[in-house]
Amino acid sequence: MLAHSITYALIGLEPRRVEVEAHLQSAIPSFAIVGLADRACQEAKERVRSGIASAELEWPRRRITVNLAPAELRKVGSGFDLPIALAILGASGQIPRERVIEHAAFGELALDGRIRPVGGVLAVAEGARAEGLERIVCAAESTPEAELASVEVVPVSHLAEAVAYFRGERDPPPYGGRNGLPPEPVLPDLADVLGQERARRALELAAAGGHNMLFAGPPGTGKTMLGRRLPSVLPPLSREEAIEVTRIHSVAGVLHPQQPLVSAAPFRAPHHSASVAAIVGGGPGPRPGEASLAHHGVLLLDELPEFARSALEALRQPLEDGTISIARAGGRALFPARFQLVGTMNLCPCGGRGDPAAECSCSPQRIGAFRDKLSRALIDRFDLVVTVPRPRAHELEVERGEASAEVLPRVLAARDRLAHAPPVRTDAADELLSRAVERVPLSARGRARVARVAATAAALARSERVEVEHVAEALAYRTPREIAS
Repeated sequence: MLAHSITYALIGLEPRRVEVEAHLQSAIPSFAIVGLADRACQEAKERVRSGIASAELEWPRRRITVNLAPAELRKVGSGFDLPIALAILGASGQIPRERVIEHAAFGELALDGRIRPVGGVLAVAEGARAEGLERIVCAAESTPEAELASVEVVPVSHLAEAVAYFRGERDPPPYGGRNGLPPEPVLPDLADVLGQERARRALELAAAGGHNMLFAGPPGTGKTMLGRRLPSVLPPLSREEAIEVTRIHSVAGVLHPQQPLVSAAPFRAPHHSASVAAIVGGGPGPRPGEASLAHHGVLLLDELPEFARSALEALRQPLEDGTISIARAGGRALFPARFQLVGTMNLCPCGGRGDPAAECSCSPQRIGAFRDKLSRALIDRFDLVVTVPRPRAHELEVERGEASAEVLPRVLAARDRLAHAPPVRTDAADELLSRAVERVPLSARGRARVARVAATAAALARSERVEVEHVAEALAYRTPREIAS
């Protein structure tokens, strides 16, 4: 007897159709899984056997061969448990084979027959919908996420419920959800930042124009505090962006179970010990890294020179084209990674450089080695480089700074202006930009980034033209001498 079920393997974020073929033969009882299955798939043999027995179903005493086709596609993860169990039950005549093939299936089996959720169900449901499959059988907890793909979800909490559904005995109980919703995340507010008007202005420019920025200065001046407040002045994600970000977080296994749709700009702040694979993605699968998890949001790299240079250099590609490509023997995985990079750094290893209240104890050689950790090509990708000095006493006497809620409307208006009626540079502004290319000097990339920041400054000023003062402000945020030299 032969039966099939349908599921999907994920190559990056791309779902690839997998047909699970179960063949039962009258021979010495055995159970084999073939078709380039990884260890988690091979371990499905024990989970499926125990799950079927726990559901009070008959385990076929025959030679069972399960093939995951196509054989050249590597199968990773435990999401194949449920489709394997359904194919075996179909081949043994315990559920109608013709009904099983009309559904996609995805989920992990517990030893007692419960169906556990698996990351990536949104991408799997989208793959099913694209191929004309209108129903997906998955863990009940995965229902809100799978429904985002506009497919009919058959939520099951136990293998026995799936069997009853395919037999037509009863529909699975509707998913009631979890008790309560998670509280709305409270974002750090710009009002907490006292003084630092130039850095606050740069933050507003970054939010309005989607610019990368680097804060440099002595310890304790508020560099990290400023970077963590950028998400509070970013607009909420559009529906399309939210689906895309949710898909990434689901595949990575970091999606909050009570928050199936990521609606706010993501914020990621990995530790400086993070590896290249942790930053840009990799491992079996492969899986998205911090750069992709920050897609349509903010990636904060605190103490930038402390990161491995290889990890920083790996960010140059996504900073240019917004994607990360990971090659494997079995194919190539593409992850979107269009994020805003915010870096922070001291001006020297001891932190005393640039601080009037401290004395730098670093030798010139040590300072040179410290700066060499950041390539010129990476520094050139920061549109805004801001030196953050230690605030003066009178700047700290104010009760609160301008709140994020006051800044956000200006950011939204500027973004709308840049999208629909971008300001045009005047001849005088063009002349200043051309002179700057020769005197600063500016690379072709640097010139383009200065022009973008100038356009953002004009949009924030509600100007239809990019004037000389807007270009001058943008030039003032290019790499300071103490970082570049």
